[in-house]
Amino acid sequence: MVIKGKATSLDIAHMAGVSQPTVSRALRGSPMVNAETRQRILDIARQLNYKVDKNASSLRCQQSGTLALLFFEDPTPDDSLINPFFHSMLGSITRACALHGRDLLVSFQQLSSDWHADFEDSNKADGIILLGYGDYHESVERLQRLVEQGTHFVRWGAALPGQPGVSVGSDNFQGGYDISAHLLEQGCRHIAFLGHASSHYPEFEERYRGHVQALRDSGLTPDARLQHDAITTEESGHAACLALLDQGMAFDAICAASDLIAIGALRALRERGLQVPQDIAVTGFDDIPLAASVSPALTTVQQDTKQAGQLLVDKLLGLIAGEAVEGLTIPVKLVVRESSRRG
Repeated sequence: MVIKGKATSLDIAHMAGVSQPTVSRALRGSPMVNAETRQRILDIARQLNYKVDKNASSLRCQQSGTLALLFFEDPTPDDSLINPFFHSMLGSITRACALHGRDLLVSFQQLSSDWHADFEDSNKADGIILLGYGDYHESVERLQRLVEQGTHFVRWGAALPGQPGVSVGSDNFQGGYDISAHLLEQGCRHIAFLGHASSHYPEFEERYRGHVQALRDSGLTPDARLQHDAITTEESGHAACLALLDQGMAFDAICAASDLIAIGALRALRERGLQVPQDIAVTGFDDIPLAASVSPALTTVQQDTKQAGQLLVDKLLGLIAGEAVEGLTIPVKLVVRESSRRG
């Protein structure tokens, strides 16, 4: 390749077969570039007698070296206010940040406060990871503001058409389908669903859509009266299950939209003298640590929190580096335990 005039980082990128942001990271010694690629880029830069513009580099690299992790405050029986599902994800995000030489700032996103304030302009953090958001309709406007002000952010959640920003989330539809198909295989025919089934809670809505599709594929007609709203708490699951029982409709299984809802339902069934799974089979979604230790142990859908944390950090760092980044849906895994086994 013949270079006319002064070589640029774009010239190096073309010769090395990488993106221009990758060249920039390699030249400043970023750990995000593997050793082999970094050496190839350095060799080409040396061949082209490429000189880094220190002033421009300085302006581009005014970063804090910190990523911000913002939790949505969830109602919990303890003082943590963090959904137990996010505990393991916090660990994987922390490890991924350490691997990339980044510090992690952890804070709460209270809906009553300006959690959408620009962390980057204040130099608190170079980008934001959002875990949880409550009612999606109430949060989408603030997500759009983050986009408009150029904030680098990624969020854990369902990938929706036209949504603001980049999302990493699980295949909620497939999870809802698989766990409902499992209940059908166990001989259940009247399956209730506990959890919101509207666009206000997109993950739950997708799980419900999968549930409904599994019923239809088995030749059954879904009954909307067997769906009861619930948020991700034990108390909400307990209340929804009691309302379902008081309704008086016959059902032989509960497909809960989260493990916490399912655990609340187990308590309600026990209070009414019903046995699980002999009278009512129960399933959850998430596979939080408590799911394996309740009695009976809970059949659920496992979300890969380790992979999720790594992907959230990797995609955020890609955005910060100026790369084109797209959202991603992660596969889920059915975990069968005693709460649904009838064979």
